[in-house]
Amino acid sequence: MRSIERIRNVAIIAHIDHGKTTLIDSIFRETQVFRENAKVEERVMDNNELERERGITIRAKHCTVERDGYLINIIDTPGHADFSGEVERILSMVDSVLLLVDANEGPMPQTRYVLMRALKMGLNPVVIVNKADRPSADPESALNKTFDLFVELGATDEQCDFSVLYGSGLEGWIVRDLDTDKHEGMDALFEAFINDVPAPEGETDAPFLMQVSTLGWRDHIGRTGTGRVLQGTLKKGESFIKTTTHWKKAEWLQHHDATHREEWEVVGEQSEKARYLWVTRGLETVEMDEVSAGDIVTIAGPELLTIGDTISAPDLENPALPPLDIEEPTVSMLFFINSGPFAGQDGTAVTIRQIRARLDRELRTNVALRVEDSDRGDGVKVSGRGELHLAILIEEMRREGMELCVSPPEIITHRDESGRLLEPFEELTVDVPLEFQGTVIEKLAQRKGRLQNVENNGTGMVRLTFEISTRGLIGYRSEFLTDTRGLGIMASRFTNYGPWCGDVMTRGHGSMVSMDTGEATSYSLENLQQRGVLFVTSMEPVYEGMIIGENARPGELPCKPTKRKALTNHRASGKDHSAGLDVPRDLTLDAALEWIAADELVEVTPKSVRVRKATLNAEARKRELKHGVAT
Repeated sequence: MRSIERIRNVAIIAHIDHGKTTLIDSIFRETQVFRENAKVEERVMDNNELERERGITIRAKHCTVERDGYLINIIDTPGHADFSGEVERILSMVDSVLLLVDANEGPMPQTRYVLMRALKMGLNPVVIVNKADRPSADPESALNKTFDLFVELGATDEQCDFSVLYGSGLEGWIVRDLDTDKHEGMDALFEAFINDVPAPEGETDAPFLMQVSTLGWRDHIGRTGTGRVLQGTLKKGESFIKTTTHWKKAEWLQHHDATHREEWEVVGEQSEKARYLWVTRGLETVEMDEVSAGDIVTIAGPELLTIGDTISAPDLENPALPPLDIEEPTVSMLFFINSGPFAGQDGTAVTIRQIRARLDRELRTNVALRVEDSDRGDGVKVSGRGELHLAILIEEMRREGMELCVSPPEIITHRDESGRLLEPFEELTVDVPLEFQGTVIEKLAQRKGRLQNVENNGTGMVRLTFEISTRGLIGYRSEFLTDTRGLGIMASRFTNYGPWCGDVMTRGHGSMVSMDTGEATSYSLENLQQRGVLFVTSMEPVYEGMIIGENARPGELPCKPTKRKALTNHRASGKDHSAGLDVPRDLTLDAALEWIAADELVEVTPKSVRVRKATLNAEARKRELKHGVAT
């Protein structure tokens, strides 16, 4: 058992793509976690296939390294706003944080959010100005902006007196002084771990106490809970008390926007046994016979563990700890069975029972997800923190062999005490070249975005800050990339619920809808591509009601993509020529979810992503429209 003074628990927090996972790769190399001849992939902590493809961290992960007799527990946290709630809970397990700031971009929206949470919990961050080796880097400016952010967020004098390191996680060097220190090695980082990160507080001889911060699942064992041991020791097989607490006022809107926390109460106590205890060494999970104060431990035993549960020794008086916040959903979608003509051709799981069973498995560990019955027997309502949160779930389901149809994302609204309708709002930060700022401002103004700040850094790029409803951002990302020729960067974070801002202009184009079932022909597509942008190519199977392209004008354009050239005995007056088809737009899952309108669905199978009308038959759609107008 290691002395608590020799343990350091720290989380790495930053905005997305500021280099958290890459820095951990360099820490592993420095501490020789892997043997010399071992084949180690980049971003080794991103061990999920989707994380590697997208280059983002989706779920927080825990690793451990040793240096000079110290055991250093490091938690890699997600950087995207859709997974920010997990960062909040992770902070309850650590004693300090490494705040990574990009030397070029400086603090970004998610930087503000995670730093605010760390400061409110009383943690003293260590700031690392990362990517300082890049030609466009301006470490001094990034540091000044970071200090201003500390002050703006109400940091104490002690928190503002933070340690500063400079370096490159990719190149594997961290230094105290960028000008005088040699740019090699990471000794300065480990000195910061040992000297600037405090040891955990807690007495080993006191009765056992810990709080569950994250959940996991292991086949044949069940749900597991991970947290930091606050005091005492626990041996495998020993009994303990699991205490569940709730906020007395459960309404999320009032709970988060109130100036003070509502009181909490104990809602259940249960005697359990510690069947398994695990800790992390390097990247490996090691089973332990005993854990003690300061350890970050995963425990299995209780069948129904939940976030915030207190685990304590039976003889500890008043053990219950305040509940941890669980982020509430802001966006919802409807998941339906695939009712199209091609249903069952690609996937093996196509029934609503199988879809519901998969969602139930996801609920075991994804505490930000909500699943409810819909008013239709062939679908369920799924709510999450944002479009990306739900898109990741859908992508995982399709890779497991599932077929389903999903509706467009819709925001979740609330009403305040006076009955006003409220919707979620976000802070949007946009970095664009100067020549595109007018277009971006105009488009966001149409979506009811309010410009808050303009910052010109003199490099040809301008940073725009907006307040905009989540509803106004849905479907904008692909349009933004087109307007800025792919040179713009946008990032947003949820801030609060505000009054409904009225109708928002979204998609300005209509859709080309197939009237036939069969294979698309070059002859027909060549004519149709003059009317808009195609989503399909020649010889691709289509069906009635499937959307094959974007109409350049608003409204629905019925078409026959399977039409073939008439064969006669007479030659055409003009010379025959081969069809010249443009490359169709690659409609990925994320792009399809952004693009579809209220009466459209995305059909997702293991091999294909298609968009279609919710009602496939054209005559039935006309009757529905007529009925809707009449009512």
